[in-house]
Amino acid sequence: MTIRTETAQTHLPQTLEPRNAGVPLDLDQVAAVAVNTSAVERRAGTLPGRRTVKKDYQAAWLCRAISCIDLTTLSGDDTAGRVARLCAKARQPVRADLLYALGMEGLSVGAVCVYHDMVAPARRALEGSGIPVAAVSTGFPAGLSPFHLRLAEIEASVAEGADEIDIVISRRHVLTGDWQALYDEMQAFRAACRNAHVKAILATGELGGLRNVARASLVCMMAGADFIKTSTGKESVNATLPVTLVMLRAIRAYHAATGYRVGYKPAGGISKAKDALVYLSMIKEELGDRWLRPDLFRFGASSLLGDIERQLEHHVTGRYSAGWRHGLG
Repeated sequence: MTIRTETAQTHLPQTLEPRNAGVPLDLDQVAAVAVNTSAVERRAGTLPGRRTVKKDYQAAWLCRAISCIDLTTLSGDDTAGRVARLCAKARQPVRADLLYALGMEGLSVGAVCVYHDMVAPARRALEGSGIPVAAVSTGFPAGLSPFHLRLAEIEASVAEGADEIDIVISRRHVLTGDWQALYDEMQAFRAACRNAHVKAILATGELGGLRNVARASLVCMMAGADFIKTSTGKESVNATLPVTLVMLRAIRAYHAATGYRVGYKPAGGISKAKDALVYLSMIKEELGDRWLRPDLFRFGASSLLGDIERQLEHHVTGRYSAGWRHGLG
């Protein structure tokens, strides 16, 4: 039953790819962006109904999904103890006997994502693992705190040892079409991150349509974003397949034009193993195998891991266990 497959993890993107240095803002290019919404929805709608991968192949894909999860806790009642338990799960995301049966010993998640105050506890708990610590920043989730405080928050998290920073853009810049302001903001955030990689959260459910999603994606990449991310997970509408398709095509076009590979992170609402397989298949079809690694793709999810572990147990034993057996700590 061994299904060994390559898992490129415990590496930050800069160790595998040149960082996106950004390019000058081209307002004509931004204005030329158009999206055929009905065509996007038709294309996205073809994926969930297809016959998906089965048996050993499915287990291998689910293990790859685990390696791309940003295991996250963003609650007001987070404690150092809760974060330590989450980090223990990050190190050992699936029961050891299951990983042994699958030939996947040593599998871990892509990163652990926390608020600033929990960066130091997370780093202590992950010491020696190679798993990056990501911090949400810039007035997460609304992004409406004073600009100097948003920059200071990034700098504080970087100083505390965060390897990655998930920032939120100012939605008003997109809604009013002020692309220069969005570009300048993103550049400032990128500079404040220094060597830490920056994921730009677009909050796509609040941008007013797919064309704005495409334009915001392009502007953030032009300004040097290492990743573009759908959502904070706190909006009423989070990651969707049509939004994902639009953002992936923007990434593909940017790579073709500049040679820089930018990562993608869907977040919010992805809680089932079957959904993870759909997203992975879209990544493979739209961007290719190179993006199916944690340096260029992440799931912003935590409950997803429990369902994947449950499916892997069924694959190994032929039996489904209760969901509560696969908690996060």
